[in-house]
Amino acid sequence: MTRETSLAKVDGRPRARALGIPFGGTPGQWNAITDVPGVELGYWTRIEGPDVRTGVTAIHPRGSAKPGDPIAAGTHNQNGNGEMTGVSWISEAGQLSGPICITNTHAVGVAHAGVIAWTALHHQSIAEAWLLPVAAETWDGYLNDINGHHVTEDGVVAALEAASTGPVREGSVGGGTGMNCYSYKGGSGTSSRLVEYAGSTYTVGVFLQANFGERRELVIAGVRVGSDLADDDPISDFFATPPGAGSCIGVVLTDAPLLPDQCRALARRVTLGLARTGTTGSHFSGDLFLAGSVANAGGITPGYRTLYPEAAGRYDELRFIPWGFLNPFFEAVVEATEEAVVNCLVVNDEMVGFRGHRSPALPVERVTTILRDRGVLG
Repeated sequence: MTRETSLAKVDGRPRARALGIPFGGTPGQWNAITDVPGVELGYWTRIEGPDVRTGVTAIHPRGSAKPGDPIAAGTHNQNGNGEMTGVSWISEAGQLSGPICITNTHAVGVAHAGVIAWTALHHQSIAEAWLLPVAAETWDGYLNDINGHHVTEDGVVAALEAASTGPVREGSVGGGTGMNCYSYKGGSGTSSRLVEYAGSTYTVGVFLQANFGERRELVIAGVRVGSDLADDDPISDFFATPPGAGSCIGVVLTDAPLLPDQCRALARRVTLGLARTGTTGSHFSGDLFLAGSVANAGGITPGYRTLYPEAAGRYDELRFIPWGFLNPFFEAVVEATEEAVVNCLVVNDEMVGFRGHRSPALPVERVTTILRDRGVLG
């Protein structure tokens, strides 16, 4: 697969750039979070019968071979109607060890247990110390029988085993299988940006599980297209809660050397990228974001004293970019977040699921016509 193909299409489906939609910044090789060196991503997708539409997304920040080497990390809670486990330790210690899993709301515990099961299988000594896995969620109960226990530990392990580098499928895959965005079929989306600093080129990658937004809010390339797409909106008609209910989990990873508080600053910028697509952050939405730096390998001593007795009395050292030069990295997060949202919309198909509920696909031809009429597309 050529670089041009990977930017335009994955799994044969055109991405937002293939439609000519303009985005700022320069993407990496795959225009995905896996452009960050060492990052691996995998899916387990379960679509069965009329009612099962769910799955798991797994991300290994340092790759599946190095879960015990902590990365500097920080989180941000835009709206707390959601769950991401492990954030208390990240807040306390400014670090994250091991993989990240994203699934549906009622399967967070299963995802948490699955990470432990995978770690015990492949890295037994780490599992025998202690683990505080990151498992996050968004709600797929409109399209999926969310109380049917369809996400299993074996499914979580399968997602972790399937993780790899390279191009990333988007849309209705993994944890995003049953998700909706702006009352269209949503789910998994990703993008990346290259940033130059001090003679080095760094990558900022964003992955979203997008399950948020009200139809009328939708903005693409600065144009409020949602107001022209009010028809065929069964999702908004279904919900008793105010429109816009849902959630978004955002994971930002970079190989730029950063401190934990700088990672937290990157996580906050996800909110600005989402805002570019129109959302105002519903009270009924759980919008939780995590950012981490995979630089400084070996720079943070793991907290397992029994495994690393030789670490007693040593000092850790983290190389980091000065705060005053972080603006291009903030911009990269915003740009990649915006594109990831649009990607997860344009690659999708209509889905019918639980109790016959229907999620329409974004009408791409109508959208491109609107953008062309507004002078955004040539």
